Amino acid sequence: MPKIYRSIVVNAPADAVWAVARDFNGLPAWIPAIQASEITNGKGSDQVGAIRSLTLGPDVPPVVETLLELSDANRSVTYDIVESPLGVENYVATLTVAPVTASDASFVSWTAHFDPAAGQDGAERAEFIGNEVFGAGLAALKAKLEG
Repeated sequence: MPKIYRSIVVNAPADAVWAVARDFNGLPAWIPAIQASEITNGKGSDQVGAIRSLTLGPDVPPVVETLLELSDANRSVTYDIVESPLGVENYVATLTVAPVTASDASFVSWTAHFDPAAGQDGAERAEFIGNEVFGAGLAALKAKLEG
């Protein structure tokens, strides 16, 4: 089971970073590769069980994800992938925001584990998601909050 881990320090208070990161329907506001997000089952974007459909491009099948856990106390959000063109199965990811106590900054980590879909190379999938999704997403979150 491949695992992915990426992290970044954002020079903004943890509460400000969490206010952006906790919005399960808000990825298009900080990740340029995501063109749109829609909650498809009528739940609020902070309700466990909310299902979002992410649009990556006009000719790309959507990524459909379910919110499994959202903890304001721990500043963490956990979700799984139900459908995607990413070549993964049993995918579960968690994004966490923690204060950097020596400054007014935040430590943001994004982790995931998954099984590669049939015919997919797990290491290749982990590298792609780690760099193109998590790495690029964290860099975009940093840029948005540090403006």
